[in-house]
Amino acid sequence: MRFIKAAILAGAFAVLAAGSALAQDVKIGFIVKQPEEPWFQDEWKFADQAAKEKGFTLVKIGAEDGEKVQSAIDNLGAQGAQGFIICTPDVKLGPGIVAKATANQLKLMTVDDRLVNAEGKPLEDVPHMGISATKIGETVGQALVDEIKKRGWDMKNVGAIRVSYDQLPTAVDRVEGAILVLKAAGFPAANIYDAPQAKTDTEAALNAATTVLNKHADIKYWVAFGLNDEAVLGAVRASESVGIPTANMIGVGIGGADSAINEFKKPAATGFFGTVIISPKRHGYETALDMYGWIASNKEPAKLTLTSGSLALRGDYEKVRKDLGIE
Repeated sequence: MRFIKAAILAGAFAVLAAGSALAQDVKIGFIVKQPEEPWFQDEWKFADQAAKEKGFTLVKIGAEDGEKVQSAIDNLGAQGAQGFIICTPDVKLGPGIVAKATANQLKLMTVDDRLVNAEGKPLEDVPHMGISATKIGETVGQALVDEIKKRGWDMKNVGAIRVSYDQLPTAVDRVEGAILVLKAAGFPAANIYDAPQAKTDTEAALNAATTVLNKHADIKYWVAFGLNDEAVLGAVRASESVGIPTANMIGVGIGGADSAINEFKKPAATGFFGTVIISPKRHGYETALDMYGWIASNKEPAKLTLTSGSLALRGDYEKVRKDLGIE
């Protein structure tokens, strides 16, 4: 009997040891398109948290263009990684990314931006965690409508800046979601002005929005929305540069980036009214855990997981961040 108990214990320890060894052998890549952006830094931070909990190795790589993406995947293959998560700089690289992952025998999962094929249709076989872009856009639109009404503005006299980056499907879905709610509330479609930006940063948005504001200098009240916080901050900066009073601008961003939080921390309120915070914790932590489970236990992640966001304002952003697990 004593021998049997010892054998059982030995077997249990062997299983635990094998599991530990397996975790140590797992190597997962996490490739992002803009490694300097706070959003991606946070995704990496939470993916690191998952790696520490499970004991696997996380390889963080920045890849700003297609050539660097291809090189990053080859690099992971050479390192002996078993899979990777990617937010690609161009969703149209989808077929090439899948082919390169297959050639390197790497499991593939996407985050934030979903890969598409040559016809622009989503690659549904690749597990993806993304953002419900239309719903988040609708949250932005509702926040704008509510504040317009609160300030007593007549929508016929308000201009809307659609800071656009139509190369990215997610960007289109976000702004169209906002427009859908604005129109449903009676906002005139003719008062919505497109401000196409060359890049997704604040400077590009500022340049695009300034053109719109100068062209429609007769409009006194403005709202602004776009792909992210940087797009809206660019529009807010543009309104300041052309002399529009802070009280006459309502900008609602998306992301809850440091740039948005810093705006809330300023002594006096600016035209940046709010941001819909999307949680990088789920996108970093959960995708890393999903990939680990796929490699270690052959448990394939869900084909599509969509996350939502929460509106944060100058007076409550700290609570919203805490509720989302960011603080």
